[in-house]
Amino acid sequence: MTDQYLPVLLFILFAIFFVAAILLINAVFGPKARDRKDYDSKFLPFECGSNPYQENTRRVSVRFYLVALLFVLFDLEAILLYPWAIVARSIGTTAYIAFFIFMFFLVLALIYAYRKKAFDWR
Repeated sequence: MTDQYLPVLLFILFAIFFVAAILLINAVFGPKARDRKDYDSKFLPFECGSNPYQENTRRVSVRFYLVALLFVLFDLEAILLYPWAIVARSIGTTAYIAFFIFMFFLVLALIYAYRKKAFDWR
């Protein structure tokens, strides 16, 4: 029984050693706090190498969240279809009936979202 856990224990020990080695190398060879005082830009949040030019308190449109939610919904259906495609032959006719019912409701939801103009980005 303990032979099964030996690889897991070795992996955990290797991970701990690897993280400790990286932190040690960074402490030895990395930049020191006294070097950072020379550069004011080191204290700014990183924004693609440029200074931030606006406040982060601006409002975001609700349509952004709606499109993001619809993306997640249709992305999840694509993820759910992959396992079904793997086992569809072995399940038989029942799998195909369930698939068409699922796709029917999915297309129905897509039509509903289109009619409610959820995809219009203005």
